[in-house]
Amino acid sequence: MLTVLRAGPLLTVQDAGRPGLAHLGVPPSGAADLLSYDAANALVGNEPGAACLEATLAGPALRFDPPALVAVAGAEADARLDGEPLPLGEAREGALLELGRCRVGIRAYVAVRGGIDVEPVLRSCSHDLLTGLGPPPLRDGDVVRIGQRSSNRCQTPGRCLTPLGETLTVVPGPRTDWFGSLLDTEWRVSPASNRIGIRLEGPPLERLRRDELLSEGVVTGSVQVPPSGQPILLGPDHPTTGGYPVVAVVRGDDLPLAGQLAPGTTVCFSLG
Repeated sequence: MLTVLRAGPLLTVQDAGRPGLAHLGVPPSGAADLLSYDAANALVGNEPGAACLEATLAGPALRFDPPALVAVAGAEADARLDGEPLPLGEAREGALLELGRCRVGIRAYVAVRGGIDVEPVLRSCSHDLLTGLGPPPLRDGDVVRIGQRSSNRCQTPGRCLTPLGETLTVVPGPRTDWFGSLLDTEWRVSPASNRIGIRLEGPPLERLRRDELLSEGVVTGSVQVPPSGQPILLGPDHPTTGGYPVVAVVRGDDLPLAGQLAPGTTVCFSLG
C-alpha cells in the first residue's frame, strides 16, 4: 500500500492516457511529460503503460508499506528516500519518499515497482482535469494499492530529466494566415496555466482576418488565439473541439518540453 502523507499542490495518477476517443469528446489526458513518465517506469521495471504519480510544482511525501522500489524522473525536486538523497535516474527500495519544490521543470513523476493500482476509466487510470474522468487528485491521508504490472528487469533510460528549452518547434496551423507571426515574440508562461492549457503572455497577436469560425477539432499542442490575442497552448486535458483559430501546432517530440514549462518562464516558437 501507498499512503499519501503530504500531497502537495496537485498530485494525480497518470498513465499513457486515452488516445483515440476525441470523437466522443474525451480528451487524450495522460502524463504531460511522457518522456519522464516512461523513464520513471523503466527505472523500476514496470510494464509500459503502468500508472504512476505526477506531482506539480512541489512533490509529495509518501509512505510505502512494505518498502518498495521507487524512482523519480522529470523535474528536479530534491527527492529523499528514507532520509537519503535519491537522484534522478536512480531506483532504490525504501519506505518514505519526500520530494521538495520543483526547481527545474514543473512536474515530477514517481514510479513504484508494480504501478499504482486504481480502477481504470475508459481503459486509462489518468485523471483528467477537464472532464473529471479517472481517479480524483490525491489528498493528504489517501491510501492506494500498489499493483503488479512489472517485468523482471529494470532499465536505465537515456534521459531522466526532460531537457528544458526556451524554443518549441511548431508546424503551421490551419489559421496561420489569420494573424501576425507567432514566431517574432518571446512569450511568458502565465500562472493561470494548467494541464488543460498553457496561457502565454506578450504583445497581442495582430488579427489580419475577421472571418467567422465554427468549432473544429483540436489536438494536444495546438496554439489557439482567443480574442485577447494572447495564445493558449493546449495540454493533454484540452477540449476536443474549439472555436478559437489555431495558428500553429507543437511537434510531438517537443510536447514533453511544453509539459515542463513553469509559470514565469519564457518560451519562443520556431518552424521545423
